[in-house]
Amino acid sequence: MANAHWTIEGLPWDKLDPAKASPDMLKLAKAAALVEYNGHIYADYLCNVFREDPVFCDVVRQWAIEEVQHGEALGTWASRVDPSWDFQAAVSRFREGYQIDVAAMDSKRGSRAGELVARCIVETGTSSYYTALAEATDEPVFKQICKHIAADELRHYKLFYDHLKRYLASEKLNRLQRLMVCLSRINETEDDELSYAFYAANYWTRPYERVENNAEYTSLAYSFYRPHHVDRMVGMVFKASGLKPHTWLHNWAAKFAYKRMHQKAETARLAA
Repeated sequence: MANAHWTIEGLPWDKLDPAKASPDMLKLAKAAALVEYNGHIYADYLCNVFREDPVFCDVVRQWAIEEVQHGEALGTWASRVDPSWDFQAAVSRFREGYQIDVAAMDSKRGSRAGELVARCIVETGTSSYYTALAEATDEPVFKQICKHIAADELRHYKLFYDHLKRYLASEKLNRLQRLMVCLSRINETEDDELSYAFYAANYWTRPYERVENNAEYTSLAYSFYRPHHVDRMVGMVFKASGLKPHTWLHNWAAKFAYKRMHQKAETARLAA
């Protein structure tokens, strides 16, 4: 899982065209850079929870290298498009205002299997998100970065899912329990992390207003999703839950999720 498959230096920087980088995409890229760059901090938490599993901890440390690379790539791109933006200063602001409980020794999901289900959901969301951004942007370098990250996140999903299957052999989470973890983690996408990252990246000169910052972030991020992105995302959620994808239930859930997502985007746009 080493990150030799692509490098920041190897991106087509000679094709960078700041005129094709929309202000909305730039805001989202700056916020995403901060969250991704915290990958090693999440690895500390996961290695506490899985402290008796050195094999998995080694995997997590390699996973974190790629996550941090995602943040570096996005931060580098944003800094080149907007030379006035200081990536490391934004990272410092984000970490000062939003902190992860890395000292926790047990998963808040109730079990290690539950934690792995939650990790699958995170990778589901990020893979779908970066795919949507890649398809929406006309800026060549940002498009390539998003394609790379989306592919990495899909591979990370498979990695966590493989370890989930291993843990399910001893920690018997049924489909309902797994689905509840999935829904709980999906709801957490509206917590302070993304809102504060959006604030720290873009609006740090004014006081943090969670509702306002969350509304603007949501209205921008959700606007780029299309039905096929949500359909794929629901299929991955179903798989992590132990449910069969590509069924009538999957089709209904995908349509419902897409409608709900755009309702939230519209509500957020009006509130922003």
